[in-house]
Amino acid sequence: MSAPLPCYHCSLPVPAGSRFCATVLGAGREFCCPGCQAVAEAIVAGGLESYYSHRSESSVNPQALPQQLQDELELYDRADVQQAFVHHDADLAETTLLLEGISCAACGWLIEHRLRQLPAVAEARLNLSNHRLQVRWADSQLPLSALLNELRLIGYAAHPYQADRAAEQLAAENRLTLRQLGVAGLLWFQAMMATMATWPEFNIDLSPELHQIMRWVAMFLTTPIVFYSCAPFFKGAMRDLRTRHLTMDVSVSLAIGSAYVAGIWTAITGNGELYFDAVGMFALFLLTGRYLERRARQRTAAATAQLVNLLPASCLRLDADGQGERILLRELQLGEQVLIHPGAVVPADGRIVQGQSSVDESLLTGEYLPLPRGVGDLVTAGTLNVEGPLHVKVEALGPDTRLSAIVRLLDRAQADKPRLAELADKAAQWFLLITLALVVVIGAVWWHLDSDRAFWVVLAMLVATCPCALSLATPTALTAATGTLHKLGLLLTRGHVLEGLNQIDTVIFDKTGTLTEGRLTLRAIHPLGSDSDDTCLALAAALENHSEHPIARAFGQAPAAAESVSSVPGLGLEGVIEGRRLRIGQADFVAQLSGKPAPVMPAEAGQWLLLGDAQGPLAWFVLDDRLRGDAPTLLAACKARGWKTLLLSGDTSPMVTSVARDLGIDEAHGGLRPDDKLAMLHTLHSQGRKVLMLGDGVNDVPVLAAADISVAMGSATDLAKTSADAVLLSNRLDALVQAFALARRTRHVIIENLLWAGLYNGLMLPFAALGWITPVWAAVGMSVSSLTVVLNALRLTRHRALTPSAGSV
Repeated sequence: MSAPLPCYHCSLPVPAGSRFCATVLGAGREFCCPGCQAVAEAIVAGGLESYYSHRSESSVNPQALPQQLQDELELYDRADVQQAFVHHDADLAETTLLLEGISCAACGWLIEHRLRQLPAVAEARLNLSNHRLQVRWADSQLPLSALLNELRLIGYAAHPYQADRAAEQLAAENRLTLRQLGVAGLLWFQAMMATMATWPEFNIDLSPELHQIMRWVAMFLTTPIVFYSCAPFFKGAMRDLRTRHLTMDVSVSLAIGSAYVAGIWTAITGNGELYFDAVGMFALFLLTGRYLERRARQRTAAATAQLVNLLPASCLRLDADGQGERILLRELQLGEQVLIHPGAVVPADGRIVQGQSSVDESLLTGEYLPLPRGVGDLVTAGTLNVEGPLHVKVEALGPDTRLSAIVRLLDRAQADKPRLAELADKAAQWFLLITLALVVVIGAVWWHLDSDRAFWVVLAMLVATCPCALSLATPTALTAATGTLHKLGLLLTRGHVLEGLNQIDTVIFDKTGTLTEGRLTLRAIHPLGSDSDDTCLALAAALENHSEHPIARAFGQAPAAAESVSSVPGLGLEGVIEGRRLRIGQADFVAQLSGKPAPVMPAEAGQWLLLGDAQGPLAWFVLDDRLRGDAPTLLAACKARGWKTLLLSGDTSPMVTSVARDLGIDEAHGGLRPDDKLAMLHTLHSQGRKVLMLGDGVNDVPVLAAADISVAMGSATDLAKTSADAVLLSNRLDALVQAFALARRTRHVIIENLLWAGLYNGLMLPFAALGWITPVWAAVGMSVSSLTVVLNALRLTRHRALTPSAGSV
C-alpha cells in the first residue's frame, strides 16, 4: 500500500478519499482538513501565494490553534482592557502581539505582507526569534479584534503580549550582570598587558617616565572593574557585616579591595608590585559564577508565570435569564454562574449545576483521559471541558483555587533547604572567620617585627587564601560533566544533580508520559461479525472524527463522513453513516442500540471500546498507552543498585498495577493528587531516604521541586522542566542509566579538586604568614591552583557514551 500524500499546507497525512482541494501556484493541491484548505485559499485570495515558494518548513495545522470565540476577541476592543498593552500616539495605536503557529521565515513574510495590505495598518514588524509582532495601526478604522481575526484567517493565533514583572526584573538584573562581566573581561586583559610590561622578568627596557605611565594606565583600566563590575561583592560584604553573617563576599571584597589599594600605592610611589591584573582575574572568575546563578533564577520566575497563564483571560457569566455575557476573569465574583462550552478552560473552582460532560484534568492528575462530570461534581480552574456545555457555580477564585494551591506547594518545596547545604554554609562561615582572624593576628605580629613588610604579608595571605580554587572545585567538574550529559540527551539545570545521584536510594516514577509514551494508540481490532478490520476502522474513525476526546486521536482521519453525531459523556458516540446508525464506546451503551446483550469484554489489558449498529456488535477496539522500550533497562539499573522503586500516578485504572507488575516496581499507588504525592515524599524523607523523582506533568511539579533529585521528561510541560533539576531532552530513559555511571566518576573528580584546593590553601597560608611568599607569587600560585582544578575537571569531557548493554550499572 502506498503512503498517503502529505497535506500541502501542514504536511500531515491526507486521509483516503479527501475532498479538500485548492489551486496554489498554478497547480491543484490536496489538504488534510477544511482548516488547511481555508487558510490556503485566504493566502491565495490575498495575493500572497509566494509564501509557499519561500517557506522552509510546513505550516502549523490551523485546527491545532486555540479556538477563540468572536465575543472574546471583542473584549480586546474595550478601552479598559487595552490600557495594559495598547499605547496611543496621535491617531495611531501601537501594541505587541505574541503569535502562535510560526514555523519558518516565510511565516514572517506572510504575516507582515498580509497586515501591510490593510489600509489602517501603518507598520507591522515580526521578531522571528521570540514570535512577537509589533503593530501600529489606526484603531478608529480597524478594531483590534478585527486585526486578530485577519491573522487567524491566514492560520496564526495572536494574543496580547504582557511581560511578567518578576521575570522582567530578573532579566534586567541579568543584563546588568552580563555587562559587568563583559567590562571585567575586556579591561582585565588590557590591564594585565600594562602590568606585565612593568615586570622585570619580561626584560623590557622602559624609561622611568614610560614605566610610570604604564602603572597609571593599569590603574585607570582597573578602576571600572572595581567600582562597576565588583560592586555586587562590596554591597554583599557590607550587608553581611551589618547582619553579622560571614560569606565569601567578605573575603573576596577584602582581597580585591586590598590588592586595588596596594596597586594604587605602587602606581603613585613606584614602590612594590602592581596587583591590578589579580583584581581583574578575581572579578572575571567570580562574576561568571554569579551570572550562571542569576540565569537559573530567571528560568524559575518564567516557570511560575507560565503556570498563572494557564487560566483564561475571560469567561461567560450567566445572568438571571440564563444568557451568557463575556466578561474578564477579574470581574467574576463568588456565587455567580459561568457557562463553559466544550473546548473551553474552566476559569474558577466550582460545582456543576447543569449539564454533563467529560473534563480533562491532566493539569492536576497528569492523566490524558478526561473524566465524566455531572451535576453536583466539582471542577477545577485550569482544567478543560471536553464534550458538553456546563453551568458551573463559582466557589473559589484567585488565590483560593486549587491551581494556586499547587503554586504555593511549589514555592514551599523550593524554599526548603537541604540539610547538607545548611551544614556547608556553617562550615564556610567558620572557615572564613578563622582565616580572617589569622590574618589579623599575623598582621599584628609582623607590624611589631617589621612594619614595612606587614602590609605586604597581610595582602599575600588574603590573596593566597582567596577561595578561587575552592569555589571552582565543584562547579568546574559539574560543568564538564553537564556538557557530556547534554550530548547524551540529559540536560542538567542545577549543579547538585551529579553529586546527589551518588546518595539516592529511592526512585519515584510517574506513569503517563514517563514510563509510558503518554498517548493512546490503537493496538488491535477484533471483528465480531462479517465486516473486515478496515471497514470497522473506517466506521469507527468517522464517528471519532467528530469528538475532541483524546481517544479519538488514535483512530486517525476517516475516508467517510458521519452525520448527526452526538456525544454521551462518559459513554460514547452515536451517529449515522450512509443511513446506518452506529455507536462506539462502552459495551452496555453500544448494546442498547440493538437490544442485544453486550458481548463479554476480552481479558486482555487495555482500553476496550465496542462498535455496533442496530443489528448488533461489530468489533472490539483495544487501545493502550505503550511502555517506553527502555523502561525495563532503567528499572533493571535501579534494582542492580539496590534502590527502592515506587510508582505514583493520578490514573485510577488497573493499568497502574499492570505497569508496576510488568516492570517489577516495588510499590504502586494510583488516583493520587499532587498533595498526596508530596505527602508520600515527605514520609520517605522522614525515613531518611534520598529520593529521585521522574515525572512529566504540572501535577508532578511540587514533588519534582521537593525531591532530592528531580528529572523531567523532554516532552513534559514547561513548568515541570524548569522546576526539575534535570530534563531528559531525548526522552530516552537509558540516558539516566548512563548518568549514574558518570555521577560516580564526577564525585571522584570533585573530591580530588577539593583535596587539591584544601592542600593549596593549607600550604600557602603558613608560607605567606612567614613572609616567604610575596603577593605576586601568591597570585601566581592561586592561578596555578585554579588551572589545575579546571584541567582535572576537563577529564570528564572524555566520558564515552555507554551502550545499552553496558549501561545497566
